[in-house]
Amino acid sequence: MTTINIEHTSRWFGNVVAVNDVTMTVGPGVTGLLGPNGAGKSTLINMMGGFLAPSTGAVTLDGAPIWRNESVYRQIGVVPEREAMYDFLTGREFVVANAELHGLGARQAQAALATVEMEYAQDRAISTYSKGMRQRVKMASALVHDPSVLLLDEPFNGMDPRQRMQLMDLLRRMGATGRTVLFSSHILEEVEQLASHIEVIVAGRHAASGDFRKIRRLMTDRPHRYLVRSSDDRALAAALIADPSTAGIEVDLTEGGLRVQAVDFGRFTQLLPRVARERSIRLLTVSPSDESLESVFSYLVSA
Repeated sequence: MTTINIEHTSRWFGNVVAVNDVTMTVGPGVTGLLGPNGAGKSTLINMMGGFLAPSTGAVTLDGAPIWRNESVYRQIGVVPEREAMYDFLTGREFVVANAELHGLGARQAQAALATVEMEYAQDRAISTYSKGMRQRVKMASALVHDPSVLLLDEPFNGMDPRQRMQLMDLLRRMGATGRTVLFSSHILEEVEQLASHIEVIVAGRHAASGDFRKIRRLMTDRPHRYLVRSSDDRALAAALIADPSTAGIEVDLTEGGLRVQAVDFGRFTQLLPRVARERSIRLLTVSPSDESLESVFSYLVSA
């Protein structure tokens, strides 16, 4: 069980504070790192990968400091966002060079290239690669030493749909086998499909942590929105609006059903089935309409 701990960590560049007193734990499984552009995601990943020292605080792997710790580096694979590479090398030469840095050789490099399905282009110069191919060969170099921790900064950039699906499946399998996988992405749909856990950074600060649905339910300052369809929408609406847990109800004339705003999540979830039972109303659909990752992320950023 490999765990990265970030404790009261800040990082500044001159007068610019990129990460501000962040505390979080990243453990086995797949974690999505979210935040607006400039929020500090890349700076955090660079500190977790050992490329940057924290200005204050500590970043550790299983208790050992990561910065300037060669033994820890051998447990970490990093896929940076930046595209700059040694374009004059072939894909195979690039991955072999990274293998040799870890005391490994061509056999491990070949296995890593096969893992990301880049064998067909391994003898071409990187200068001829598309953006998606560059991403995959960077992934191969990060996997060549079989790390227990994988850190990926916007790994899906430039990939076509098939490449995305292949990489998502690979990351799921790695998380399922107990590796610690953290990736940042601005494509919320990908995070929602892939990550079992999210960490949200806003303006350099840690804004939220956990399953996004649980995060949404903890936001008591924002009304929860539901789409409710029943055998008698109007009678149900009249009963619900009389309770203080419900702030507003609209009849959806286009799709049918009720658009309900609940200001007391716990009370409303008990009220709805009770009212339906007492009035012999059948509930056909009850679905939260603002419990998507996109909604949760928007709420956190605007707050």
